[in-house]
Amino acid sequence: MAMRFLFASDSFKGSLSSVKIAELLTRAAKEVFPDCSCDWVPMADGGEGTAEAVIMATGGEWVPVTVTGPLGEPVEAGYGLLPGGRCIIEMASASGLVLVDPSLRDPRNTSTFGTGELIAAALKAGCRDVTIAIGGSATNDGGMGCARALGVRFLDAQGAELEGRGGDLAKVARIDVSGLLPETRETNFTVMSDVDNPLLGPDGATFTFGPQKGAVPAIRDELEAGMANYAAVLRRDLGADTDFPGAGAAGGLGAALKIFLNARMRSGSDAVLDLVGFDALLEKADLVVTGEGRIDWQSAHGKVVAGVGKRCRKAGRPCIAIVGGMGEKAEDMLSLVDSIVPTVQGPCTLEFAMGHAEELYESAALRTFRLLKVRHE
Repeated sequence: MAMRFLFASDSFKGSLSSVKIAELLTRAAKEVFPDCSCDWVPMADGGEGTAEAVIMATGGEWVPVTVTGPLGEPVEAGYGLLPGGRCIIEMASASGLVLVDPSLRDPRNTSTFGTGELIAAALKAGCRDVTIAIGGSATNDGGMGCARALGVRFLDAQGAELEGRGGDLAKVARIDVSGLLPETRETNFTVMSDVDNPLLGPDGATFTFGPQKGAVPAIRDELEAGMANYAAVLRRDLGADTDFPGAGAAGGLGAALKIFLNARMRSGSDAVLDLVGFDALLEKADLVVTGEGRIDWQSAHGKVVAGVGKRCRKAGRPCIAIVGGMGEKAEDMLSLVDSIVPTVQGPCTLEFAMGHAEELYESAALRTFRLLKVRHE
């Protein structure tokens, strides 16, 4: 009986796309098992590339929208319109770190306003099932900019409306939600995130992610104090719970989306697996191959390999992860996948591995399928 494989790997950032990996796996599988059939779905975990992966897997289309970038400049972003009136929004396309020159990175000055504009555009187009991938942000504004674009007003002690940048967190004295777009109450929102950090504290938005966005210690302390003020006003004016896993994602955008839009928080990889119809394909598969550029202890927290591995375990299907490299406690992931196959064949630099990623990956895939053939002969 011919083998049936399912490929669901994340991209190897900077070297191999999810699509290219599927091509390499298919070629290797056909070489070793000429009669096999191969299904594949592009994968992502809520970060950059998520919208592209979901659009490709579902036959959706990209809808371009010009929005306000993190520093107030116009940027070309958009959302994915999916079958059934659903849509997917990737906040990084409107408010991402890649849009801010390293010399200008200061999260006191950045805003998620453009992400809110994308949500508003999708709502005006009739979408009532909106999924928002919130990885890769340049912001630490508590989601104020996004909420402001949807009609929420943040007022200072004198009653003046704030723009909703990170530097405004400490100035918030009152929150007015009376102008929130009515379409938001008719819409199901899902937030895709691979982090479970709280809003405040040493593991919160500012201390964990602020430094990569330009928050040196003095700025970080200023932003944390501001975020504490913002959280206090949310609790007082809206009775909102600000202490939940994922509230600190994307500089507090996770908190805003749940509080203002009643969004459901989900692991990024799990949400993608549902959107691309993974479970239906899994029912027909004899074996699944997944993977990511580097597997380590963090992979268990919302990453693609963990999401795929858990579903394979539940369905009783074997799963192999082909990865670029193995880091600290990578072996812990063997509770979710049956084997981990690194692409590197010996000591080498990261530059060499990335420069030869395609040939190294194909070699690892061939080794994997040849071992499988020995088992089946």
